[in-house]
Amino acid sequence: MGRSIAELKKQLIEEFNSLNIPEMKKVTDLYTLKGSFINLEYTLPSGQKVKLWDDKKIYLGAELCKESGSRCFGLVADENHLLVCEYGDNGADPEIILLKKRI
Repeated sequence: MGRSIAELKKQLIEEFNSLNIPEMKKVTDLYTLKGSFINLEYTLPSGQKVKLWDDKKIYLGAELCKESGSRCFGLVADENHLLVCEYGDNGADPEIILLKKRI
């Protein structure tokens, strides 16, 4: 039997907080979010545009405003991956800060 949502959420919060990303506030909670809501289109260094998540799945995530400036961090995770991205108003100009496969 898999772990509960509460156990997964607790583990993910610990993992996000251990990343020590500059200007990212401490993560205190994660919320269930539909993939289509969080599935921003990122431009890779090659110029290729990609979406990373399944629009139909539910993920755990949060939005944290940066300590300075007007941009925010978007956090998204599932049992296999962690993503920290940064974006402007309404998800404008998203940039991947960290994409990591979970162990």
